[in-house]
Amino acid sequence: MPKSVNFAAVEKVNQAGKIVLVTGGQRSGKSEWAERKALSLSPAPVYVATARVWDDEFRARVAAHQARRGPEWTNIEEPLHLSRFDLTGKVVLVDCVTLWATNMFFEKNEDVDAAFRALTEEFDAFTSHDATYIFVTNEIGLGGVSENAMQRRFTDLQGLMNRYVASRAAEVYFMVSGLELRLK
Repeated sequence: MPKSVNFAAVEKVNQAGKIVLVTGGQRSGKSEWAERKALSLSPAPVYVATARVWDDEFRARVAAHQARRGPEWTNIEEPLHLSRFDLTGKVVLVDCVTLWATNMFFEKNEDVDAAFRALTEEFDAFTSHDATYIFVTNEIGLGGVSENAMQRRFTDLQGLMNRYVASRAAEVYFMVSGLELRLK
């Protein structure tokens, strides 16, 4: 895990565009809320899906997400390198940081330091353009500490990444039972 990340020192609102972070537990309503927010800001938002589909149950979840979105959405599927896309002037919904971090964690052989560096570099490059970015993420560290070392390392990475995105966001919302609580 990174030895020292001073989030207070890096806290700032992104200079190029506006960043919104939506966090909460599984099935808390994060994605639906973020989709409504994006549509309230643009008639033609961009949806960046970071998921890799690994089984039939997850494929059904992805299909349900896709079915909710209409033709007004531009869809991009990218599991790792968000910075490949310059979406200047757009409203961009990234769903989700957790799956993006999962992909990078395994891409970097479960090395938290390397994955965190890669994620923050990608995040900074991606959000350097003048756009509105809405990031959806999960709060996976609210439960007990896992007995599995790999899960503990990933929870560390996820927590660090959530803090990193939140430190750069103009707005942060926590979803509970379909209700949003504005934190910042």
